[in-house]
Amino acid sequence: MTRLALSNRFVEASYVEQPKDHPIPERSIVVNPGLTPVWVGEDPVRYIPAFSSTVLRDTRVESGDSVLVFEILAEDNISAIAHEPGWHLFADLLPGFPRDTLLYRGPLEDLGIVELDQGLALGSVATGVAPFRLSVNLWFAPAGTDCAIHNEHDFIEIHSQLHGYGRMQKFKERDHATLYEDLRMSPGHTPPVPFCRSVPGGGFAYPWHQYRADSDCVWLAVEFHAV
Repeated sequence: MTRLALSNRFVEASYVEQPKDHPIPERSIVVNPGLTPVWVGEDPVRYIPAFSSTVLRDTRVESGDSVLVFEILAEDNISAIAHEPGWHLFADLLPGFPRDTLLYRGPLEDLGIVELDQGLALGSVATGVAPFRLSVNLWFAPAGTDCAIHNEHDFIEIHSQLHGYGRMQKFKERDHATLYEDLRMSPGHTPPVPFCRSVPGGGFAYPWHQYRADSDCVWLAVEFHAV
């Protein structure tokens, strides 16, 4: 088990590779960042599907390729997470991003190289296993924040809700009036289907999309960068 450097006084985070009867004593959000099911050791045995998550306590992860485990330590005044070491207003990291959008990003943490079949990951036919660099980071936005409609990423990403209630939204154009899909996010939920698809010649095509915070929200981004 590796304790992640993005842990702070609000969130305790760890990455467990090849878990074997790994204990989950306290209420935790457990994310499966891979395509192989993660088995939970209770009767009847159930599993956490690919690119999915659940909330567990007083149990164990029986087996799997890897899991990310997040325990929320302090829910009161969680907006103060944005002032933890390594956190920044996103406008300070991305030139041109609107400064009146109160979106904050925590430290980016590299978890190393994983093997992933891109075709299966994106809901298509198997294309063969290839190496991807896996990284994770946390985000915070206060209630009522539209986190900016965009459609450019050079990686596959999934999102897991850790605190609060929000939405992952898709649009036909860069215009809120063109919303066509509204995925509700509650603590412990990960939409299991990535938004992107592969494009000829490499890279990924995303629809116009954004995160919307209905309450104060903390969420996890899991990124797979092609090597």
